Amino acid sequence: MWGENLINNYEELNDMHIDVLREIGNIGAGNAASALAMILNEEVSISLPRVQITDFNTAVNALGGAETMTVGVLVNLSGEAQGMIMLLLNMEDAAAILSMLLQDKDEEKNATLSELELSAIMEIGNILSSSYINSISTLTGLSINISVPYIAIDMAGALMSVPIIEFGSIGEKVMFIEECFSAEENKLASNIIMFAEIDTLEVIMTRLGIEI
Repeated sequence: MWGENLINNYEELNDMHIDVLREIGNIGAGNAASALAMILNEEVSISLPRVQITDFNTAVNALGGAETMTVGVLVNLSGEAQGMIMLLLNMEDAAAILSMLLQDKDEEKNATLSELELSAIMEIGNILSSSYINSISTLTGLSINISVPYIAIDMAGALMSVPIIEFGSIGEKVMFIEECFSAEENKLASNIIMFAEIDTLEVIMTRLGIEI
């Protein structure tokens, strides 16, 4: 699209580039809180999200370690931006969201969720991911499509292997967003892994008037 890349991986991003990605993450998190409030029909507040450009192992450790059972919802990006977004929830927080959404007071969930529960989590992941994509589209004017969401319940290390396999050849860094939502009496931690291809990063920066 843009010929030879001016950067080859995330490690080559400078502080200004990373600040731009952090701001996109902050805006996306605010949009996600609004979307979650509409889904749950509850007032939802969000702490200042922690946005990092970090390596896969650090991200896995932040999720509780490689063996922590985690719900992952993944969407692929296409159109004028290529990449993927994955929402990650630990089982306890997934159970709390399902309790509020389905009015089910049984918050004890194991690694097996019903078809209805899987569908509900998948739709939440889809809507929250769309909040981030919409923030990028609004800021840059890019036309971005997202795929049908995919959901899986597995150990965090296994889920994180997906972007490693897909994007590991162009670097070991990802955009990792840690959020804490408050709804009813629950504090819900969610994590977003965002990985844009290098061409897409260059387009985003160029659209925002940032030299790369």
